[in-house]
Amino acid sequence: MTHELKKIVRSHLSAKEKSVKTVLATVVALEGSSYRRPGVRMLIREDGKMTGAVSGGCVEKEVFRQSESVFRDNRPKIMTYDGRYRLGCEGILYILIEPFDPDETFIRNFFELLKDRKHFKIVSFFSQKEGADNNYGSFLVHKERKLPFRPDAALNNDLETFKQEMKPCFKLVIIGAEHDAVQLCSYAALTGWEVTVIATPSEEKALKDFPGAEELLNIDPEVTPLPKIDGQTAVMLMTHSFVKDLKHLVALKESKPAYLGLLGPSKRRERLLNDFIERCPMISDAFFDHIHGPAGLDIGAETAQEISIAIISEILAVLHDKEPIMLRDKEGKIHS
Repeated sequence: MTHELKKIVRSHLSAKEKSVKTVLATVVALEGSSYRRPGVRMLIREDGKMTGAVSGGCVEKEVFRQSESVFRDNRPKIMTYDGRYRLGCEGILYILIEPFDPDETFIRNFFELLKDRKHFKIVSFFSQKEGADNNYGSFLVHKERKLPFRPDAALNNDLETFKQEMKPCFKLVIIGAEHDAVQLCSYAALTGWEVTVIATPSEEKALKDFPGAEELLNIDPEVTPLPKIDGQTAVMLMTHSFVKDLKHLVALKESKPAYLGLLGPSKRRERLLNDFIERCPMISDAFFDHIHGPAGLDIGAETAQEISIAIISEILAVLHDKEPIMLRDKEGKIHS
């Protein structure tokens, strides 16, 4: 969710440079089921361009039509969308549409929170009835600071609230620079993850060689100044060099990623971990709990693109603590 909000804020700033007004649509409540759950957002520009989505594509035209009054009157409103007779989701969406014009304080603090990988909240005030109300609106909340999505918004605790915990953007650190690393970088970026690539200086790689990457570190494993690795970070070790992989693994010994993937067959993994233990005999058992090798789900992947999908799928399963199964075999709702 955080990466979607980041994209929305950047899109707003781009529109503001052109003096184009923007409004924000947020699903704040749901009765029944829907393609997406409360907390999804879509930015609508006055010129008709949109960033994000609140459904699979079937609701967006109606949201755009409803946003016309918000552009005209500058008053937030609630709209409902009953999908029971038009969609296959059989749910009623309550969507808050509000002017989106955060001030410089909001923008500065928002990007500082992203950079420092801090948790924050989004709180929206609304009522589950259609119509406009100046008391509706959303705030970014971090510690004691409450930053409004528009300058004239005021807190109104008499209204219903939708509260959303926003974690740091999920990060993938790819250690390696071969063709498969390029493909994994591209797919991870499309997923919305922040991607950092680590390559040795001798490989002579540039950031432009990795579509979607936000950062490239040209460093040797012996002197790896690792980027911040936390519970919202996955690391994929795929240099195609046993010696380099071992050196990087040693450099990672104090880190606690959500996922640490090793490329290659089981025999290579066992050899790599045995040599790693010889060099780091005091390593805790907890470190190995994060290691997944061979990386990826067994979906019959052969090409670099398919392997990337298998790896990303496994990371998502680990991140959400899910045992992968076919949805047709799952009992009950798709979403918890």
